[in-house]
Amino acid sequence: MKFDPRAAKLLKPGELLTIDGCPGLRLVASDTRRTWTYRYRSKVDGKVKQVALGQWPAMPIAAAAGAWQAARDARDAGRDLADERRIARATTSKPAMISRGSPTVREVASAYLAGHVEKSRKAKGATEVARMFEKMLGNVADLDAPTLTRSQAFELIESHAGIPVQAAKLKAELGAAWDYALDAGRLPESTPNWWRQILRGKLKSTGKKIAGEKIGTSKRVLSASELGALIDWLPNFSRLVEDALTLYLWTGTRGAEIMAMTGAEVNEEGGCLWWTIPKAKTKNARHANATDLRVPLVGRAERVVRRRMAQCNAGYLFPSESGPGHTQQKVISESVFFRQPYCEIRPKWARARLTVTRWSPHDLRRTTRTTLARIGCPSEIAEAILGHMQPGIVGTYNLHAYDAERLEWLTKLDAELERLAAGHFRSLGAGQH
Repeated sequence: MKFDPRAAKLLKPGELLTIDGCPGLRLVASDTRRTWTYRYRSKVDGKVKQVALGQWPAMPIAAAAGAWQAARDARDAGRDLADERRIARATTSKPAMISRGSPTVREVASAYLAGHVEKSRKAKGATEVARMFEKMLGNVADLDAPTLTRSQAFELIESHAGIPVQAAKLKAELGAAWDYALDAGRLPESTPNWWRQILRGKLKSTGKKIAGEKIGTSKRVLSASELGALIDWLPNFSRLVEDALTLYLWTGTRGAEIMAMTGAEVNEEGGCLWWTIPKAKTKNARHANATDLRVPLVGRAERVVRRRMAQCNAGYLFPSESGPGHTQQKVISESVFFRQPYCEIRPKWARARLTVTRWSPHDLRRTTRTTLARIGCPSEIAEAILGHMQPGIVGTYNLHAYDAERLEWLTKLDAELERLAAGHFRSLGAGQH
């Protein structure tokens, strides 16, 4: 990584320097400053974009390289930094006006986004709230918040009734924004929070359709016979997808945790391979009393991880094929859908079609939890295996780690999954299928 400060000083407006070993990192000169920028192709829409990282010489080359690496990792994780900053500017450009008079709906939403959401949620969640406020407020955005009527609030949410889940999320976030503004004194105390009162219990998902057939909102769990058949079918997927789905079944962990797994998180303890998922990578990261998730790797899970560690060492075990970072969770979901018999994407593309259908990768996590219950695993141990925090006062006082119990029941799960797979194989040999 070579950088010549003299060459940087001599740059003319419009000229730039590139940095060896840091693709996309540039020092761009204008009339008044030298700006570090990261130029990249978005994984969201495929467009070439760029974001500013800082000013030189205030940001030296080492700091710029660190900011470039962080930005590149974010891009590889599926985020679009340029769009995130644009949305943030759009939603935070007016909050200062709130103190000078009656705030608009947009200003109330912006203050809530900047003061609460961006501080308490992960970047992905905060970006989604910002996107909702930018895209879904419509004409209501510029209305006076204290005088917003019940019918105006109703009309906004009703206009999105065709997407009831998103409409319910918008309603909930606006209700929280109003509470935040009332607590902060940005709205008169007499201001009603219509978002809390309208359409209560009326915005519910009607479920999805598959191949034109409405299947409702029921949760998919594979039966014992389906599970055995699917395990035998897994080698029809690519090795990456097969390995990921195997870990879903043999560990019960979430897809995001599996895809971000690194060799550095795996250690051998007492003759068993253990995967310690950092708290920050789990869904419980926002809870103060949450801990790292400990996962014993048994049977096929152990073999998958050992094989991948031999290739990737301490790095990501499911590395991205397009650059640094790891493979995205949606790659697994898309691969499963592409193999479903009702998938019409590239219909002329020859590929083996799934014999066990109408499931998604997350359904395998649900199936693992159900299988644990079926073979007699106590509920509190099964919940600990999945990384669910115990509710209420139990979660406050029961701080047992359950390591021994996790190992015991995942070992029993391994035996059950292998029994189902072997039983399906024998039935095929007997000509029963």
